[in-house]
Amino acid sequence: MPALCRDCLHLFDAGHRCPACRGPRVVSHPELLSLSIAHMDCDAFYASVEKRDDPSLADKPVIVGGGKRGVVSTACYIARTYGVRSAMPMFQALKLCPEAVVVKPRGAAYMEASRAIRAMMEEMTPAIEPLSLDEAFLDLTGTARLHHAPPAVMLARLVRRMETELGLSGSIGLSHNKFLAKVASDLDKPRGFAMIGKAETADFLRDRPVRLIWGVGQAYQDSLDRAGIRTFGDLLRWDRKDLHARFGSSGDRLWHLARGEDARRVRRNAPVKSISSETTFFKDTGAHDLLDGHLWRLSEKVSDRAKAKGMAGRVVTLKLKRANHAVLTRRHALDDATQIADRIYRTARPLLEQSVDCGPFRLIGVGISNLVPEHQADLSGDLLDPAAERRATAERAADRIRARFGPDAILKGRALR
Repeated sequence: MPALCRDCLHLFDAGHRCPACRGPRVVSHPELLSLSIAHMDCDAFYASVEKRDDPSLADKPVIVGGGKRGVVSTACYIARTYGVRSAMPMFQALKLCPEAVVVKPRGAAYMEASRAIRAMMEEMTPAIEPLSLDEAFLDLTGTARLHHAPPAVMLARLVRRMETELGLSGSIGLSHNKFLAKVASDLDKPRGFAMIGKAETADFLRDRPVRLIWGVGQAYQDSLDRAGIRTFGDLLRWDRKDLHARFGSSGDRLWHLARGEDARRVRRNAPVKSISSETTFFKDTGAHDLLDGHLWRLSEKVSDRAKAKGMAGRVVTLKLKRANHAVLTRRHALDDATQIADRIYRTARPLLEQSVDCGPFRLIGVGISNLVPEHQADLSGDLLDPAAERRATAERAADRIRARFGPDAILKGRALR
């Protein structure tokens, strides 16, 4: 069975130690030399950057996130031993780990580290599909001749370079499709390197919980539980037509994933499906003026991001989270797509007015989806609001002023609430 030393990158026949450097960090697998679809996931990325830049944090539990009413962005592995997890409310995280050091996120530092990692990936393959700043799919099919090494060796070299040159660690999942590569990368964190081969796929999945499927949240898990589906083996007992009848188009996806099948390609420029922004309050609120002010600011942020990406959306979504963490979602479809902050705000505001009595709320968010290129946006005037076109023209003029003099050069009065 082929084996690889992750320290010196030596390939050899199976053994517990590398014959070249005597190192113990050895991975072996029957399909080591043939698997080529990978998922690389940095280990506790934000917290790792903070510990790298401040060595005094090295042996301390670190939480990256907002204030007491915010949420955890990332927790280091020390904090995770206390039960702290990403997206957990900060007050709950501090209750579990009161001695944690809380660090405010530093977006610029994380972006710089992400770009450095991406540059290393680009040297290996052009087929890179980023999922976020700290994780990406890579397709190394056909690159062995170019690099004079199989994909497994190139991936081990990548994480070794990340550690030696950037002071950051990552975990690798290597398989024959994206679904299984993503599953594999979570099997051996941190600093992991796991493989799932074609020959073992069925046996590997059969008794595993379906929550391994990326995107299966609690609500979806509950619906699967009600259908008696808890493992991939349970899924295998369902007929494809019955799954489709019960779960719609996602039923077809479940049928294929139960068999370890995933035909999705690693796409360098995967399409953006939505653009959104949200904020968590320091104190729960049902105050209409306060919520309205946040709604405008968030609409501006979404608009700015849409304009930067050259996109516009046909559907405007309002998100509200109550004190008990129940989430209310309201949507409105537009006649034509928009990227104008004023129109996003004026579409979301009635949705807020319909929901404000359900408060108080701890979070508000707004977003656009069903995205199209910006040249297809805001083509028709609003017959019920003749002033809309003038406001859109004024907004684009304000954009040019802010681009020249800074983001605070022009502010609307409602943004100050």
